[in-house]
Amino acid sequence: MIRFLAQRTAQAAVVLLLVSVIVFVLLHQLPGGPARAILGPRATPQAVEHFDHQQGYDLSLPLQYVRYLGRLLTGDLGESYKLNQTVTALLADRLPKTLVLTGLSIALAAVLAVPLGVLQAVRRGGIADHLLTGVAFLAYATPVFFLGLVLILVFSQRLQLFPAEAPQADTVGGILSAPSALVLPVVTLALGIVAAFSRYTRSAVLDNLSEDYVRTARAKGQSNARIMARHVLRNALIPLAGLLGLYLPTLFSGALVVESMFNYPGMGLLFWNAAQGSDFPVLLGVTLLVGVATVLGSLLTDIAYAALDPRIRSVS
Repeated sequence: MIRFLAQRTAQAAVVLLLVSVIVFVLLHQLPGGPARAILGPRATPQAVEHFDHQQGYDLSLPLQYVRYLGRLLTGDLGESYKLNQTVTALLADRLPKTLVLTGLSIALAAVLAVPLGVLQAVRRGGIADHLLTGVAFLAYATPVFFLGLVLILVFSQRLQLFPAEAPQADTVGGILSAPSALVLPVVTLALGIVAAFSRYTRSAVLDNLSEDYVRTARAKGQSNARIMARHVLRNALIPLAGLLGLYLPTLFSGALVVESMFNYPGMGLLFWNAAQGSDFPVLLGVTLLVGVATVLGSLLTDIAYAALDPRIRSVS
């Protein structure tokens, strides 16, 4: 297990280094160069020259990258000159709120998707299986913004059950104190996840139901409920553990749309506003953070796989 963890950690470190290189290259691909893009088109040549010298952009590219990497290791992601705040401070303020939104969405999706996937597998080929499969494909193929609009139209405008705007509190506690305002954003983000997770659960349960250990358990007289709870689900949920880590980029893209629609004060809304205002340091900072989260999510996925299935450790 230690050898497996060391290999996966080394691979993750290499990928993180590549992510930093990609973001560094993107920084130098900004229109007119980093200084002109950050200061704006009206900046004087003297101001651009001063900024380049102050930030080290007049040095050679290898030396710039070494300095850039050193700043990253100390948590310095640059500064938003439009908001007069460091990117690190902005992300530290918005990231917990996005984690609340995505965490609640994943929890809701898991609670709904696992039973639905099991039901489809047990009723394979039946009316329930075909009906739920059609609904899952429809939900998975429908854009997030359209789902959000439908939910707002039905549950906020027509039925007036939930507000159309997310909580506007500055703290996580304040956001959680308004659960009714969280319903529509959480459900909108969770619907697509439910569709994907339920299909994976159905496939995994069907694969395990055909295994020899299930037939052995039935031959011993164990009930179907006991076999499903103690044997099948334990093995069928392993793919879902991996899916969670690999689903992080999709979750962020969904959160970006959902936060923009419901004016949710998270990292997705920060990215959206930065894109509209050409706030490039914030855009690159969020891009780097999502890349790091994706790599770490993949690493945690490998660790979870190895912990749940010893065969993976033996292969590695």
